[in-house]
Amino acid sequence: MIKLPVLISVPHGGDITPTEISDQVCLSPKDLFADSDAFTREIYGISESVAAFVDTPCARAFIDLNRDTNDLPPTNPDGVVKTATCHGKAIYTPGNELSPKSITLLLDRYYHPYHHKIRQILAEQPEVRLALDCHSMEGIGPAISPDRGQKRPSICLGTNRGQSCSLDTAEKLARCFQIAFELDPTEITIDIPFSGGFITRTYGNQSTPWVQIEMSRNLYLAEPWFDKDQLSMQKTRLNELRERFKKTLMLFFGYKV
Repeated sequence: MIKLPVLISVPHGGDITPTEISDQVCLSPKDLFADSDAFTREIYGISESVAAFVDTPCARAFIDLNRDTNDLPPTNPDGVVKTATCHGKAIYTPGNELSPKSITLLLDRYYHPYHHKIRQILAEQPEVRLALDCHSMEGIGPAISPDRGQKRPSICLGTNRGQSCSLDTAEKLARCFQIAFELDPTEITIDIPFSGGFITRTYGNQSTPWVQIEMSRNLYLAEPWFDKDQLSMQKTRLNELRERFKKTLMLFFGYKV
């Protein structure tokens, strides 16, 4: 079996409410679903084919692994812990917001182990030649985003404006996505609308190039594949996208597909 020299990080694919705070939460299943990168652990889940794979079961609404630990509300309601979802839904019942002790507990149990694992992989697995922080994005920019109301591309590759990864590497990866996903070149952008979050900025280009991948949810959270009432997906579509993602990386590293 081919082992691609890649580290894959999927920080927003979880859907679990931590038991430590479950009695404080007032989100409906649909609210929680809408704030997550739903099904990204399945789409990017080629752990058997890459050197390293890191993900989490914990939902993004409760602990955001792609933020700095000092990025907290009320200064930033969309920080490492949040007061509301990206659609403005309150996360906690009034009077039951997170205490400093609860925030520390969440960071210790979910945040720090995730980042420790990334650092350990980068330090101990020199075979890793490319790292990808993998996400999904809404097809139209939501109210919280700077591109509010604008149509987004199918794939966005974030390089922290060339600081986490060279432009040559990003352009090569874009071409591979274009081929594997059978997309028009205009459907793949670099650094627009996302140039890379905390993970990409923190670990990028210290010795390993990092790219933040954003895949439009229009590629799967849409008819005929997605049941919006049941919040369920056709597994065949998820399998297809996963195989196309794997093909992208095989093309990137020069394997025949």
